[in-house]
Amino acid sequence: MMTKGQKKGSVRFSLKQDGAKKVQLAGDFSDWKQLPMRKQKDGSFAINVELRLGSYEYKFVVDGQWMVDPDNGAWALNPFGTMNSLAVCE
Repeated sequence: MMTKGQKKGSVRFSLKQDGAKKVQLAGDFSDWKQLPMRKQKDGSFAINVELRLGSYEYKFVVDGQWMVDPDNGAWALNPFGTMNSLAVCE
């Protein structure tokens, strides 16, 4: 899930994935470098990222497995023939 962060220009990415031990966020905004997400009290994982206006492609990496954001139906086809989640910051 992607929501506005508390700070201006900040976006909060979160994922609830039962049984997950390690969750990371990767996207074109990080040159696909995997950014560690922190486990929250409710069991979800979250990270705040500062993004400029525009659209960005991203995926979650859950225990080494790449996956689209199940709470975001906006997707873009990537060069590998699979889908990436699409975040639009306005």
